[in-house]
Amino acid sequence: MERTSDGIAGPGGHAGPVVVGVDGSPASSAALRWAAEEARLRGTKLKVVRAWQFPAVGYGDTVALPPGTVESWGEEATAGLEEQLATVLGPDPQVEIVSEVTEGPAAAVILEAARDAQLVVVGSRGRGGFAGLLLGSVSAQVAHHAPCPVTIVRPEG
Repeated sequence: MERTSDGIAGPGGHAGPVVVGVDGSPASSAALRWAAEEARLRGTKLKVVRAWQFPAVGYGDTVALPPGTVESWGEEATAGLEEQLATVLGPDPQVEIVSEVTEGPAAAVILEAARDAQLVVVGSRGRGGFAGLLLGSVSAQVAHHAPCPVTIVRPEG
């Protein structure tokens, strides 16, 4: 890797941000801690993304959405992101943070945010007796389709 004015360049001399996807879970908090430290070491920005999806209820050929509901889901996701950042990284994260809250499937939102990244970090919760062998659908999709290296972090314990 080579040094650039924006930090350490990733593969191909690219000096984009470290991108991390969060959802408020312990796995994403572990990923956020890891990504913040990696961004600090690389001397680059940390781009924190949170996806949300409105659970539309369909009735026949129509979808019913009460007024203001879509906005409140986005506001709730933004508040959750801000709370997670404050809880996990504290008041002085020692890295420049850019945050983004976007409506859409989590993997698609993370992959879009990673278009200019040098590294993507996601958490994996692991489910059931085969937790050590399996990745969740979001972490698997990101690992298979990201345009840069991916780190998958599991929470301790």
